Amino acid sequence: MSTTTLPTPADLTITPRDRRFGRDAAPKRLWHGGSVEATAIYNALSSTFPIGEAYFVESVRAFRHGTPPKLAGEIKAFTTQEVIHSREHDAFNRRAADAGYDLSKLEQRVEERLAVARARAPIANVAATMALEHFTAILAHQLLKDPRHLEGADPEAAELWRWHSCEEIEHKGVAYDTWLWATRDWPRWKRWKVKARVMLYVTRNFLVDRTAGALELMRQDGVTGVEAWRRLLWYQWIRPGMFRKIAGAWLKYFLPGFHPWNEDDRNLLRAYDLGARDAPQPKRKVRRAA
Repeated sequence: MSTTTLPTPADLTITPRDRRFGRDAAPKRLWHGGSVEATAIYNALSSTFPIGEAYFVESVRAFRHGTPPKLAGEIKAFTTQEVIHSREHDAFNRRAADAGYDLSKLEQRVEERLAVARARAPIANVAATMALEHFTAILAHQLLKDPRHLEGADPEAAELWRWHSCEEIEHKGVAYDTWLWATRDWPRWKRWKVKARVMLYVTRNFLVDRTAGALELMRQDGVTGVEAWRRLLWYQWIRPGMFRKIAGAWLKYFLPGFHPWNEDDRNLLRAYDLGARDAPQPKRKVRRAA
């Protein structure tokens, strides 16, 4: 690995928090403060997780054999976290369907994208995974940092997104460290060129597909045309402006010596865990994932 690369903190522990959300609640259609556009963008993002996170696990585990013991343990914990995330977002998506949304077009688009990716070499899939994991990590950082992103949301749904964000930050270095290990014999320039090209490709698809997915769900609520674009773009880029606020963190991916843990934001995890500890706990005993 490059000597300019800051590694994942040696004292980091990736801890799967096996929680369940909203199992006993009646499905709410506009669960995000009654906002069509806010509900749509989060539902569109959630629709990608069960399929996408299975792909992340598959891509990273393809290189687990022979990795250093610490990384091997992190890959295992990453896998457990992602499996639980998939389970909870699958339940969240079923509630969205019960509330009347048809997510099938969005899920089909994810399947089509991943079919193209899986046709490529395993190392290309790790590169795509680490790019998407950077996206999820910087989105998670912003969501936990600024409570305005979930302001007015249904409490149980908001807690799902905070919980997921916490674990995305916690394991944000795993795919990247797997890439560094898998490409340890590559010249630095080749490593940067491949990861940069893949990130640009991933970014284009992410923005196009999530926007198209949100517009489709807004259409199902009767908001279409210029009004739908105006409301969605305002929400994404102006207020609360999630996409605008992550732009700087996205650009850092292209800097020499970049590593996800160049920014140690574990303070957000500690704040979340303190809040979760003090919150009322469900009566049902939580089962740890296998």
